[in-house]
Amino acid sequence: MNPYEQYMRELAQQMKAELTENGFESLETSDAVSQYMNQVGEDDTTFVVINSTCGCAAGLARPAAVAVADQNDKKPTHKITVFAGQDKEATQTMRAYIQQVPSSPSYALFKGTELKHFIPREHIEGRDIQDICMDIKDVFDEYCN
Repeated sequence: MNPYEQYMRELAQQMKAELTENGFESLETSDAVSQYMNQVGEDDTTFVVINSTCGCAAGLARPAAVAVADQNDKKPTHKITVFAGQDKEATQTMRAYIQQVPSSPSYALFKGTELKHFIPREHIEGRDIQDICMDIKDVFDEYCN
């Protein structure tokens, strides 16, 4: 691994930890994503964060995801994350389930394996964090128990 790749991997570990230390499961391989999606219950809700190294992920996407997933009355059954640009195969596999234009950071909410809602980067970047939190909250309130 060259020094750049090593630096990016170390940086990404810190960014992953912002989610995993708050109850998100990091899926780092294509097989892990497929295995998860093949075993999820049809009534289970899954909140997916497609993580990224960009500033809007650091300042908006991750903090909003953690805050709402932790504090909202209605919560998803599962919280998972894949890391665009780092865990490329896992991200590609998750995007195949999402079936939207690739976007990172972004959020997806599934019920079973059915995509119920997708929030792309353009609905995160440049917005107030409270507005992003309300978007996530509205999705949780509609689809989660």
